[in-house]
Amino acid sequence: MRPLIGIPCCVRNVGETTEHEAHLVSEKYIRAVAEAAGGQPLLVPALGDALDCDDLLARLDGLFVTGSPSNVDPVHYGGAASRPGTLHDPQRDATTLPLLRRAVAGSVPLLAICRGIQELNVALGGTLHQLVHEVPGRSDHRARPGSVDERYAHTAHAVHLAPDGLFARLAGGRELMVNSVHSQGIDRLAAGLTIEAVAPDGQIEAVRGTGKGFVVGVQWHPEFRHAETPFSGSLFAAFGAACRERAMES
Repeated sequence: MRPLIGIPCCVRNVGETTEHEAHLVSEKYIRAVAEAAGGQPLLVPALGDALDCDDLLARLDGLFVTGSPSNVDPVHYGGAASRPGTLHDPQRDATTLPLLRRAVAGSVPLLAICRGIQELNVALGGTLHQLVHEVPGRSDHRARPGSVDERYAHTAHAVHLAPDGLFARLAGGRELMVNSVHSQGIDRLAAGLTIEAVAPDGQIEAVRGTGKGFVVGVQWHPEFRHAETPFSGSLFAAFGAACRERAMES
């Protein structure tokens, strides 16, 4: 049986005017759920308060929160107003933040990537750096210019894994080489999360929930070419196993 895994959508304009907004998820995330986690993907529209989070989570076996070009609005963590031109997605914020809180509280298996790890931290009370590359002592974690391969397939830097943590067990070691395609990043870590991976400059790159169940956030993009990267395959397989366990219990 394939566990049912919800993937919240982004809201984007697909036409020349804002009259044609669509609820979208990039194919690479959908395929990672279907192929690497062995799940049945279900796209969740970003309807905010119109979505019954508790009813939805009662039907799901897992939740996968993806990356996005948009940033979490700093109003949700008491940050300074974003610079002009920053892309936001208020409908996604209104959907994912309560979904994440309820998923963690209900021990629903959860994997959050890039924007997703930032949303997870904010949902649980943490804060973000809006521009990591402007923080003293931090490196530039933004994508390099070029094609999709040049932005996602390159190895940007190493991450150091927490000893005896989940990532160290999955990786079979203490270090991974990862890509880097983000400008925001975790500042103050939320209560209920523990660090699984850190970049050489000190930026938090992965977290795990300290409570019951599978709760994992990753700042890089393990979904890209997941079949070619042993750690990525192991991470999605562990997520899928947690989702299947929940499915069998329900």
